[in-house]
Amino acid sequence: MDIQKQIDSLSKGTVDVLPENGLKEKLIKSQKTGMPLRVKLGIDASGPDIHLGFAIPLRKLRLFQDFGHTAVLIFGDFTGKIGDPTGKNKTRPQLTDEEVRRNLENYKEQVFAILKEDRTEIRLNGEWSDALKPTDIVKLTSKFTVARMLERDYFSDRYKSGTPISIHEFLYPLFQAYDSVAVKSDIELGGTDQKFNLLLGREIQESYGVEPQIIMTMPLLEGTDGVRKMSKSYGNYIAITESPKEMFGKTMSIPDNLIVKYLTLATEMKVEDIKNIEDKLKAGENPRDYKVILAKEIIKMYHSKEAAREAGEEFNRIFKDKGLPDEIEEKMLDKSREYKLTILLKELNLVESSSEASRLIKQGGVKINQTAVSDFNYIYKPVSGDILQIGKKRFVKII
Repeated sequence: MDIQKQIDSLSKGTVDVLPENGLKEKLIKSQKTGMPLRVKLGIDASGPDIHLGFAIPLRKLRLFQDFGHTAVLIFGDFTGKIGDPTGKNKTRPQLTDEEVRRNLENYKEQVFAILKEDRTEIRLNGEWSDALKPTDIVKLTSKFTVARMLERDYFSDRYKSGTPISIHEFLYPLFQAYDSVAVKSDIELGGTDQKFNLLLGREIQESYGVEPQIIMTMPLLEGTDGVRKMSKSYGNYIAITESPKEMFGKTMSIPDNLIVKYLTLATEMKVEDIKNIEDKLKAGENPRDYKVILAKEIIKMYHSKEAAREAGEEFNRIFKDKGLPDEIEEKMLDKSREYKLTILLKELNLVESSSEASRLIKQGGVKINQTAVSDFNYIYKPVSGDILQIGKKRFVKII
């Protein structure tokens, strides 16, 4: 594929490619020297699940690999122990070494569902950051001013509102930028919310005599709540390792107005096919039918075509054939816990008391996925997409 076609393919779906013509220059240089480009992506150390939102830059990395380049995944073991300042006006929890190691092993199992292992470097930024002496850290902090740091929205907003900002929060983007120096990245990928950090990486590289990276930002994908970006922190995500049933159930719960965006960002469906669906939705066709298509496309990518077919059939069995409503109230539960059903129903305000729950169970009035529960002591382990039915008209979907 010639350079311009590569640029068109790599730029597809991005928000920013900076500086202008920078990507072309990098690709031409790589072609002339025969040296693969090093394309960097930072991985959040705070949780083990890779979700559809994070898969967007991973799939872009895979495209770079298909063109012969190297993916460099930076796992933030050092920065994870600092705690990342976020748009929620607080820092992410500071992690222990054991939590970081456990999360890394889980990540390794997942990323190669998308990336080529032989063209991927997985690096821990503690390799170089742990070795920095106090004088090295002072030198790093001298490369950037407080005024520039306060240009970032969530710092400036907190400063104006009088919300405390810890000094270590300023260090996080500096250490993240220093990662680009350490691995000599040619290109760095990230969400639009990471644009400040990515640009900072260019400046820090240049100050250390390293050729500055190109930055490429990807759109943020809203989570299943339809409001906030998909995030482990918000619990509104669809993980790529979830079962087909869970994927299907969560996908069917997204707001109708996000169908086209999910098809565009989270699947490999052709542009013309997505445009056709968009036109049909505008014409008033049932959004549920196209959510089914979306769910099957996602499941095919991370499981199989057969798994997608089976999940679709189960959806029809539970919803369409049984006449369940399209819109069902959702309740979020901790999937790592087990719940005594009578107590759970009371906690979810579905009954007035556990004794009422027991009475309904005795009468056959409590069902899970259309199957009546007969055991007063039934222990329920949550599965996303399960449908709890209480009486004839009350339905709850578990998330």
